Amino acid sequence: MQHIEAAPFVDQKATSATVKLYLWAAVILVVAELIGSVSIPIGPGKVVLLPMVWALILGACIGIVSKRLPGTIGVDLRPQVRAASILQPALLIFIAKLGLVVGGSLPVVFASGWALLFQEFGHFVGTVLLGLPVALLLGIKREAVGATFSVGREPSLAIIGERYGMDSPEGRGVLAEYLTGTLFGALFIAIVAGFLTSLNVFSPLSLAMGSGIGSGSMMAAAAGAIAAQQSPEVAQQVMTLAAASNLITTTIGTYFTLFISLPLAVWGYRFLEPIIGRTTKASQAAHGPSHAEVSLETVELGWPGKISAWIAASALALTANYVGYNALSSDAFAGVAIMIFAAFVGEAMCAFFKRKLPAVCMVSVVAMLLTSPICPWADEISRLTNSVNILAVITPMLTFAGLSIAKDLPAFRRLGWRIVLVSFLANLGTFVGAVLIAELFH
Repeated sequence: MQHIEAAPFVDQKATSATVKLYLWAAVILVVAELIGSVSIPIGPGKVVLLPMVWALILGACIGIVSKRLPGTIGVDLRPQVRAASILQPALLIFIAKLGLVVGGSLPVVFASGWALLFQEFGHFVGTVLLGLPVALLLGIKREAVGATFSVGREPSLAIIGERYGMDSPEGRGVLAEYLTGTLFGALFIAIVAGFLTSLNVFSPLSLAMGSGIGSGSMMAAAAGAIAAQQSPEVAQQVMTLAAASNLITTTIGTYFTLFISLPLAVWGYRFLEPIIGRTTKASQAAHGPSHAEVSLETVELGWPGKISAWIAASALALTANYVGYNALSSDAFAGVAIMIFAAFVGEAMCAFFKRKLPAVCMVSVVAMLLTSPICPWADEISRLTNSVNILAVITPMLTFAGLSIAKDLPAFRRLGWRIVLVSFLANLGTFVGAVLIAELFH
């Protein structure tokens, strides 16, 4: 009898945590949109803090101070874990929106040609070229290989785990990169992308290609920061190329990291460490948290949870569209319904093929087909989905990302500042490296 009664109790607690999470997300999103964009001049350029950045920061602050809030109104550990679980399916709504944009702009993608293809080398080589030498100069040893061979997302964890083990120095390095990117990656790359855009040194299309680094939230943050400083026509091209670049990175990125960037990082360490490597007290310490301390996996949501996440993300996108852009119509509701449809079909196809391809790829393909020339309703679908501003779709994603951050702070406190700096440089390297190559071929 105890087990029979426990299950509804657990389900009730999970439902309560989800409802609380959605309410907080709505409040944070409205506040972020009301704050709007804030420009901070820095030298010849400027840093633009968009609503999505405020949503990320506010979500993180709520999670951090929740223990001091009265009663149970705060976002404690359970909702924070739930936020991380919701973020993955919710991102598919954004991926669907991008796919719908790409389908109607395929000529722009094809016109980019070699620039779009070769910039991928910048993504996976730039991390090593910029991050590894600095890591060695700071006295970091083999952790530098794991921290600089990629931006350290889930496929990178799998590669290092299989090759070296997660309790190895290389494993601690990739964990540090993963954790730094999870906590601050979107915020960091949004600031960097916005600042470089304001300098007017690089083409916005080259910057867009550099945004597709294989992380949905980071790509959204970077592309949004670039698009916000462009005309509506160029902004659409920016989002199109960012989506195409991210799709390429997601599909072939594992092979690039396995066969190109990881061997380059290993060779670079062996060659450079005797020359510029330093030995410090930090060299003897563990430079990252253990495998058990980092939330590498989130709870896999079933179909009811995924549908709930899609509906919540869409409702928040409509709210952001109204509060931030004074636009709310029946077309917008139809537009988000199409995004949910694309996410549902793509996720179903992913499950049918036993997840041999990531869900983001399947959703992207489905969405692109809906607005491609082969679809007889492409023009009408484009008109409906264009009624929802793409930046309004990004903000809910970073709201959930912000609400999930606090759960990883205890492990983050163990990271030395050196490995954190190296992780930031790796993220900077992958973005700038891709932008430079795209600029050469564009």
